[in-house]
Amino acid sequence: MAQHRLERTQSDLTEFILRHRRKLTPADVDLPTSGRRRTPGLRREEVAALAGVGLTWYTWFEQGRDIKVSERFLLNIARALKLDDAECCHLFLLAHRRAPPVEAYQEQAISPQIQSLMDELSRPSYVMNLRWDVVGWNTQADKLLQFSTRETPERNLLKMVFTAPDLRRRLPAWQHDASHMLALFRCDLAVAPEDPVMQALIEELCQLSPDFRRWWEASNMDGYKRGISSLLDIDGVQHTYTHEVLTVDEHRHLRMVVYFDAVE
Repeated sequence: MAQHRLERTQSDLTEFILRHRRKLTPADVDLPTSGRRRTPGLRREEVAALAGVGLTWYTWFEQGRDIKVSERFLLNIARALKLDDAECCHLFLLAHRRAPPVEAYQEQAISPQIQSLMDELSRPSYVMNLRWDVVGWNTQADKLLQFSTRETPERNLLKMVFTAPDLRRRLPAWQHDASHMLALFRCDLAVAPEDPVMQALIEELCQLSPDFRRWWEASNMDGYKRGISSLLDIDGVQHTYTHEVLTVDEHRHLRMVVYFDAVE
């Protein structure tokens, strides 16, 4: 039975790669076109060259031969074939490998449709990835948290809350919000506990914020929040919020956080 399942998966792998290879044209990958082609799509040697792998090894992989390939090999093939995140995960499964770490193939961008949706909302809204980097926002959220005034590396909600003095001064419930957001980040870390990008953020925050370091080492916090509950506007008027969280892209772990006035 196990052998039949393996053979079926190898056949599925070949079919999957051929389908995506034949969908692409040289123009799609910035290759010159030279005359008519007998078959549609890219040639094997073109995919191998784009992926930076050996032609023989790629050919054997496409044929479903029983060879061992690395995570880097699979990621290179996925990029050469212009696979999206769901397709990249499927390629890994067909190759009998665990899906790559979240950050390994994640692009820091949201679709135009999601941006349009946020722009149509009358409430502050932003999209975060698993690391809590803010990768998209609407005008209302920008007025609230000034995302556009911050450099990309600093546009991380945890880093903003724990290390940005301008924001901390505007958070009347800073200790409550910061500790509860950190507790929820612990849950997100469980998805990719060994991811180097996640670990780098933790190390950076431990160095920059004594509060973060103390609470991180304590690891006994209760309650969870993905947003800020209380904030002063530029006139010093306090506003309180509740939040709803919507999944935008489950494969890239993108979540949209929508703010509601607590008095509603």
